[in-house]
Order: sequence, then structure tokens, then C-alpha cells
Amino acid sequence: MQMRFLPSIITALTALTLTSCSTTTAEQYEATALTSYTWQVKYANDLTSQPQPRIETFANTSMLNRNGLKPPGAVVGPDDRGLWWPTLPPRPSVDEVEQRKRLQEEAGKPELVKDVKYKLTYGVGNTQNTLPTNYEVYRQVVKAYPQRTPLELTFGVNDNSVEKAEPVSK
Repeated sequence: MQMRFLPSIITALTALTLTSCSTTTAEQYEATALTSYTWQVKYANDLTSQPQPRIETFANTSMLNRNGLKPPGAVVGPDDRGLWWPTLPPRPSVDEVEQRKRLQEEAGKPELVKDVKYKLTYGVGNTQNTLPTNYEVYRQVVKAYPQRTPLELTFGVNDNSVEKAEPVSK
């Protein structure tokens, strides 16, 4: 009985998706990937059964990758995705971990979290915009940047992100 609504839902979602994405051609662009390491510790009254433990962050380090080029001072990388990483931040000591513990809480082990945030800055006319993006767009820019190949950018919903970048043949 519910299956007859499925085709109309799919059609409506497809129409919404097609109308909510716009495109532009950019000749000026720069992609960045901010790589970071952060030490975190989970705290809870019972770490095995508490669904939402409190998370404390300790030291972190980060490095800004631009257009796939080796950042100044980079020593770690490139990795299998072509990214350079900062040196590891110092691991929190037992004393530091215990200092942040609240009454009745137990502390988990320090965990090293790796993170990457991708952004694309592009110019159209005299306007420059910077939006979040993804690994695939970053890699397209890395390939296109040396020749300054124009890119057709496809934006996400409400033009709040860059979802796709494709080279435009001249």
C-alpha cells in the first residue's frame, strides 16, 4: 500500500535536488585542506554504559595544505591522499587527564583524533567566496591548478558548499 507513494517521493526529491544546486565557472581558485591532530579523553560515570560521555580536548596541531603543494615546514607526508600532516601534539599526561576528572567520573584513555577540513576559495568577477568542500573537489583543484584550467563548480543545497568541480575544456 505504501509502495505506490514511493515513485512520487523519488520524483519530488529528484526535482528538489536538481533545483537546489547551481553551477558557476571559476578561473581563479584555491583549495585548502586543514589537517589536524587532537588528543581527546572521554569522561563519564560509567564509560561502558553511558551513551553520551563528556569529551575533553587537549593539545592539537594543524597544518594548512594549499592546492596539493608541500606546506612550509611539513615533515609528515604526503599520505595516500596527497595530504601533509603536522607533527603530533604532546600526549596528555596522567596528571592532566586526572585534573579534568569530575567527582564520580572515570576517565578513558587519551585518543588521537585525525581530522581534515576542506575549503575552496574561488573568484567570479570581483567577488571572492570561500565554501566548505570535500576531498574529491580538493583533488580536482590539485590536478587543475598547475595549468590554471577553468573549473565548473557545482554547489550544494542553498549554495552553502562546493560539491563537485570539473575541468572546463577551453
